[in-house]
Amino acid sequence: MEVVIVKDAAAGGALIADSVAALLRRRPDALLGVATGSTPLPVYRALTALVRAGALDVSRARIAQLDEYVGLPQGHPESYRSVVLREVVEPLGLDEAAFLGPDGSAEDVQAACEAYDRALAGAGGVDLQLLGIGTDGHIGFNEPCSSLASRTRIKTLTRQTREDNARFFDSPDEVPHHVITQGIGTILEARHLVLLATGEGKADAVAQAVEGPVAALVPASALQLHPHATVVVDEAAASRLKLADYFRATFAAKPEWQGI
Repeated sequence: MEVVIVKDAAAGGALIADSVAALLRRRPDALLGVATGSTPLPVYRALTALVRAGALDVSRARIAQLDEYVGLPQGHPESYRSVVLREVVEPLGLDEAAFLGPDGSAEDVQAACEAYDRALAGAGGVDLQLLGIGTDGHIGFNEPCSSLASRTRIKTLTRQTREDNARFFDSPDEVPHHVITQGIGTILEARHLVLLATGEGKADAVAQAVEGPVAALVPASALQLHPHATVVVDEAAASRLKLADYFRATFAAKPEWQGI
């Protein structure tokens, strides 16, 4: 696992966008796994800026969704399909046909979960998966004590996660209780995992995920098992890391051609 400490969220977004751009120049039809929420927005804005400046061609890129609420229709503004289309697909100038996602409104939710795992595999697998981290250490919607071998499935959200996401809804009561999420085992199949965390509120979760033991209690700690995992954090989110100085020194000494 590589840990990169940056000045702020904008710097983190630019760094990750540059890595995505490098991937797309090597493999124009790469499948990019995207996360929702406020944390990854600087990444999407930096990517969009590259495209609009003519510095990056994303016309063959494909986008894969990490998770989805159960019970919200696809056209609901806070369904994650709508969010990804609005914040990623449309700004990059991509067609909706470039998008892969689970059907959270399916009558048979379990079948939809299994179908999405098959769709990801059929698309050749995710080349780069962008992740956020919850205050309780979850990735995707794999809440604490999720199996580290889990596949895409339905999960019940914790009260904390529903409270964290209530800001996107008119009322906390509107936040669904269930989601479809890629499992930890599914996530670990991506070729490159990039976790972005910003703000002091994520500092404890980051420290446990990076420096603590690999444990289902902290789902993000599973990134320690991946051969190419990168954790990008701003100074506030890095504030609980015991090895912060080491992480800064190793990244500063890294050859630029290696990227992240």
